Amino acid sequence: MAASMGTLKPFRQPIIENVDPAMSFQSLSFASSQLSGDKLMSPLSFCSRRFSSNKKAYHKRAAIMVSPKAVSDSSNSQTCLDPDASQSVLGIILGGGAGTRLYPLTKKRAKPAVPLGANYRLIDIPVSNCINSTISKIYVLTQFNSASLNRHLSRAYASNMGSHKNEGFVEVLAAQQSPENPDWFQGTADAVRQYLWLFEEHNVLEFLILAGDHLYRMDYEKFIQAHREAGADITVAALPMDEKRASSFGLMKIDEEGRIIEFAEKPDGEQLKEMKVDTTILGLDDERAKENPYIASMGIYVISKDVMINLLRQSFPAANDFGSEVIPGATSIGMRVQAYLFDGYWEDIGTIEAFYNANLGITKKPVPDFSFYDRSAPIYTQPRYLPPSKMLDADITDSVIGEGCVTKNCKIHHSVIGLRSCISEGTIIEDTLLMGADYYETNDDKLLLYAKGSVPIGIGKNCHIKKAIIDKNARIGDNVKIINIDNIQEAARESDGYFIKSGIVTVIRDAVIPNGTII
Repeated sequence: MAASMGTLKPFRQPIIENVDPAMSFQSLSFASSQLSGDKLMSPLSFCSRRFSSNKKAYHKRAAIMVSPKAVSDSSNSQTCLDPDASQSVLGIILGGGAGTRLYPLTKKRAKPAVPLGANYRLIDIPVSNCINSTISKIYVLTQFNSASLNRHLSRAYASNMGSHKNEGFVEVLAAQQSPENPDWFQGTADAVRQYLWLFEEHNVLEFLILAGDHLYRMDYEKFIQAHREAGADITVAALPMDEKRASSFGLMKIDEEGRIIEFAEKPDGEQLKEMKVDTTILGLDDERAKENPYIASMGIYVISKDVMINLLRQSFPAANDFGSEVIPGATSIGMRVQAYLFDGYWEDIGTIEAFYNANLGITKKPVPDFSFYDRSAPIYTQPRYLPPSKMLDADITDSVIGEGCVTKNCKIHHSVIGLRSCISEGTIIEDTLLMGADYYETNDDKLLLYAKGSVPIGIGKNCHIKKAIIDKNARIGDNVKIINIDNIQEAARESDGYFIKSGIVTVIRDAVIPNGTII
């Protein structure tokens, strides 16, 4: 499929008038892109980069003035990517490491497969953001306990991504050993490097690097458009940050064009003060900029394809991590590394406490921290075809209830109840996350368990559970109290079926808590 190539001109977003409302911007956007043979060419290729033989002597070019609109996420701005994201962007979601800080939730599953918000899993967030941003070619890189993640992704997305016009996919790439790479993934950059041979086969302009354990809603098309308009080699998503939280993050310093010139990992004292920036450059108003004089990296990047290949194979062939090695290294050799402001809710679900707070945050009123009810950008997941939840004489307040639950004459307050949860009469549940179950047990199954002196899946009679996480398929007997009665902050009681981290009791998946237990 060839087209004649005229002189390439700087891309200007078209003004479209008298358009049939039935026609989408996406159907219009590819018409003005240019093709050379089978290779996709961006209208911004006039500012293509050339690498000299000296890795440290990067080809310099004139500075590009960038308006705040080009470097800031705004709900009012519109995108008209050319070529569109479905054709020109490859999504790469990094599954993360062993998830030791989320243990025991990661005991039998990868971190992105951890259940979230009653019906979902963490991986549904970046995948849904991609789908809502028309990015349909998605790889998920994993290394630990990937069986449940593979199963979820295949059931949720395998048959829904492609069409006769779009060869979309969500595919898991597990760490593997080969003669060229005898080791497992050593970090984020190393994981991408080991599969670079596969990624470079795709005829795209940019790679979108995402994390599989963040909770947020983001339009990646705006992110990619800002990258192209700025003529950037790399664009880093950045959060505005106040001084109180800033020392817990990797911070960045920018110049008057929004270009990143310095990095600092969790600075404090004088070093922290030196990282202050004028965030009005990125589009914040004066008042918000005064409250948030720092910007923190979200660990989300748009990287031009040719730049990624050069960085990982030539400039930094031994670098293992994007955030601490590759991105700072790219600025040091003169590449244009741009900041893109994301001024919305974002949470790194890296610890038990963060995971607990993020889940209970969806019950907040009048406006939750994160909403699953946004029709313009829905969060997708595996269709399970479960029956509606049934509440029998239950008193439920300020809570979210998943599909297929049965609650009988119990009280539930400020809690998230996962799918297939069964809660018996007389039980009180407060400030708690129940993940639910993978299957139902029949009445015959339950009678057999009672006869053996065992406990059915779910929550028994007359229990009291407060400030806890109950993992899937847990069996909580009758008259059990999980209330951290001694206010213990840290404890590892794996043989007893639970851990305590940051004062939050976490009952392990498949654990059995006998009748009358008090925790």
